[in-house]
Amino acid sequence: MSDYLYQQHQQFFAQHAGGAQEAAATELASLGATAIQTGHLGHYFKADPDTLYRIVYTTRISTRILAPLIHFECHSQNYLYKTAQQIDWREFLTLTKTFAITANTADSKLRNATYAAQILKDAIVDQFREHYGERPNVNPRFPDLQLNLYIHQNRARISIDLGGGSLHKRGYRQESVTAPMQENLAATLLHISEWDQKTPLYDPFCGSGTLLIEAAMLATQTPAATLRPKFGFLRLPDFDPAHWNQIKTQLNQNTQPLSPNLIAGSDIDPAAIHAAQTNINALPCAKNIQLTTSDFRHLPPLNHHTIITNPPYGIRLQTPQQSAQLLKEFGDYLKQHCTGSTAFIYFGEPTLAKKLGLKPDKKWPLRAGNLEGILARYPLY
Repeated sequence: MSDYLYQQHQQFFAQHAGGAQEAAATELASLGATAIQTGHLGHYFKADPDTLYRIVYTTRISTRILAPLIHFECHSQNYLYKTAQQIDWREFLTLTKTFAITANTADSKLRNATYAAQILKDAIVDQFREHYGERPNVNPRFPDLQLNLYIHQNRARISIDLGGGSLHKRGYRQESVTAPMQENLAATLLHISEWDQKTPLYDPFCGSGTLLIEAAMLATQTPAATLRPKFGFLRLPDFDPAHWNQIKTQLNQNTQPLSPNLIAGSDIDPAAIHAAQTNINALPCAKNIQLTTSDFRHLPPLNHHTIITNPPYGIRLQTPQQSAQLLKEFGDYLKQHCTGSTAFIYFGEPTLAKKLGLKPDKKWPLRAGNLEGILARYPLY
């Protein structure tokens, strides 16, 4: 098979978290994507190869960039197997390269996504066995080729995952804390906040530092995938290594130093600050982030700041009463010690927003894993 779908139309698909539709579309357009159309938890877009490499390397909000190979009616496991074998997988794999498959099914006769992925895997390895008497191995954690199988209403699409896995995994998270914020969610909060990268930014519940590091990467123009060891587009039959190296070098050279005193954060837990410092040390661009072990109640005033944070709740505190009391006291701190600032607070449990004792002027629904959270904006006078 030649002239795969992405080659015929130069059309790709960018996945994002629930609630990030507008932010993801705006970012894609800023990176050069055209003909952006909304799909289910993502956007279809068109891009030439150079633009595509740039998007995969720098997107902060999209979680996967997919290059569709084929789509087809899929009413049975036999048809999935036979159709998958029409692809010459030797164009993407060798016996020494590994692969993995992520699958999602909905409203289809093939209801079990794991089983559907197994059928696709069998089609690939059987093709190699037929040609060579051997097969490539599956590596679910660090594959050379990450495939995506999506079946909806008995229509299947097989795609190459151009990032080689979820792009929220930046590579700087060496240590963590309970219930850390995902990197792409932190980037979405920063995008929505319209932080001007000049006003001092502070996170008083910084945990392992995700929001602070994402802010530093944004302010220094550091590509989001700068630490990523593998990319799925390296396995495309029309991959152009010279163009990729040129684009990667140019983007890396565009990075700027982080201004001192621009980004800072604190946490009451010394273990969280240790984790944050370890993660910061993984990225040269983040070295000027300032960290403090402190209860927010003991912080100096944060006047004329952009405050972006995700207070602990639920699984990070023992009881709802603890969460409510902490938020009430945090609301008091914001009212009394943050004149001229704007606070953007993410609540993984939306009902807790009322406990803050402040009225937001705007709210955005934003999903974090299985949590239907909200981001609320509070101008402070």
